[in-house]
Amino acid sequence: MTALTQSAKGLRVFASDVADGFFEITHNGLALLGVALVFFVITLAARPDLRQVGEEKLTGWLQSRQIVSADIEVEPDAVDRATATDPKDLPKQQAAVAYWLSKKYHVAPEPVSALVAEAYQIGARTKLDPTLILAVMAIESGFNPFAQSAVGAQGLMQVMTKVHSDKYEGFGGMLAAFDPVTNLRVGVKVLQDCIARAGSVQAGLKYYVGAANIQDDGGYAGKVMAERARLYKVATGHSIPVERAPAATPKLVAGGDEKVAMLSPSHSTGAPGN
Repeated sequence: MTALTQSAKGLRVFASDVADGFFEITHNGLALLGVALVFFVITLAARPDLRQVGEEKLTGWLQSRQIVSADIEVEPDAVDRATATDPKDLPKQQAAVAYWLSKKYHVAPEPVSALVAEAYQIGARTKLDPTLILAVMAIESGFNPFAQSAVGAQGLMQVMTKVHSDKYEGFGGMLAAFDPVTNLRVGVKVLQDCIARAGSVQAGLKYYVGAANIQDDGGYAGKVMAERARLYKVATGHSIPVERAPAATPKLVAGGDEKVAMLSPSHSTGAPGN
């Protein structure tokens, strides 16, 4: 019993010595830190030049950190602004159409996939065949969202921006003509109105191209319908060889009761061929 008591007493003494030693080391360390800090402050007070250099370096470091922080905050928004979709995320028929158009018109499949998905969505709402919408886009601009004709038709579906400026008001103004999705939506609205007015798709395409009151539309409606037929076959699982993109089409634009002849956007804007 005496041995156990002596062992416990020895352990208590040992623990007490360790604690005292730790306190001394910590106390002395803090004291040294305090002395160093006082020495540093006295040095800066005695040497204004060192203080100025230190302030400049500190300011520069803080500014660089702010710039890096700002970049990190802005970067993720770029993905939200991009008009692109992974074709693998689309339904099978839409993905097939996107890949086919990508090959034919030499454009990346991701932005085309976004347009294909939008065409199918807006087609369901407006009761228009999405392959018709995509065919108009193909013949009009070759999927160039920045295309512009000599008379002011702009964007993917070559809408006459100034004529249809009211349709862009809900999208922030006429510059939205160069936003691919906005141009698609406005173009579909114009196409829908043309078909309703003419009474059929074929006749509506003549209205759309500005040839409503003349017999010859320069083959425009025929080219759109042919491209639509190819896209429909692709969408339904048929293997359609990729041919050259549609050639230049004489496009007519209404100017009062007169028609102004011009080359189609696919020619004037250099739409890619295959």
